[in-house]
Amino acid sequence: QVQLVESGGGLVQPGGSLNLSCAASGFDFSDFRMTWLRQAPGQVLEWVSDISSSGTLIFYEDSVKGRFTISRDNAKNMLYLQMNSLKPEDTAVYYCARTRDTDSIATMARGQGTQVTVSS
Repeated sequence: QVQLVESGGGLVQPGGSLNLSCAASGFDFSDFRMTWLRQAPGQVLEWVSDISSSGTLIFYEDSVKGRFTISRDNAKNMLYLQMNSLKPEDTAVYYCARTRDTDSIATMARGQGTQVTVSS
């Protein structure tokens, strides 16, 4: 059974940083691409970044390029998202998701999420 547990969210001022973590279990973590998704209040779930199973291929949504860094540790079954220069529009619940080739955003197995609030 796929289990994904996000942590590291919180309240931060604009310009601040947070480092999100995701602990994965119940599947062969190193075999799967992993994705960070987010959902802002009243908005649809959106893709933020993803990383290939080996960590060699990485993609970012345009608004977070240069500010967010995705990484993984396959030995520890962990996924990370380092978020710098945070903006109020980054406020959302952030989810990590296991990503199969056939998945859409809606079908990815994801955790319960961690709240990120950027506000002064």
